[in-house]
Amino acid sequence: MGTWDIGPFDNDTAADFGGDLDEAAVEEREALIRGALKRAAHPADFLDTSDGERAVAAAALVVAQHPDGVLTCSTYGPSEPLPELPASLRTLAVEALDQVVSERSELAELWDDAANGSKWRHDITRLRDVLDPPVPPQEEALFDI
Repeated sequence: MGTWDIGPFDNDTAADFGGDLDEAAVEEREALIRGALKRAAHPADFLDTSDGERAVAAAALVVAQHPDGVLTCSTYGPSEPLPELPASLRTLAVEALDQVVSERSELAELWDDAANGSKWRHDITRLRDVLDPPVPPQEEALFDI
């Protein structure tokens, strides 16, 4: 892996994706993000590493525009402004992140073998939780109806 840290843009593929976004016309940037998320959310069979890395980067950009999100892009992320991304990308980003950490993901396999794999999974979960917050446990009802 050409990876130097656990952040969404801390690998060669995601850094290149950030560059691709910068080089694309403003009106093409959403389509690039959507495409990266779709390839990961609906893999033909096994999700390869590069598609997974691009999906994590794309999801981080969606999270950055969420009201509860924060920008997690390093200096290797896009430097040009992105258009306002539609809220519909949030669901697609959640689906993509779910595939990235699934048993069908080459990227997850590689991280599971790495020393800081649990930190990487935690970072993916943090991104996902902004887009689809976990439901807090419900208290038991005091009365049965």
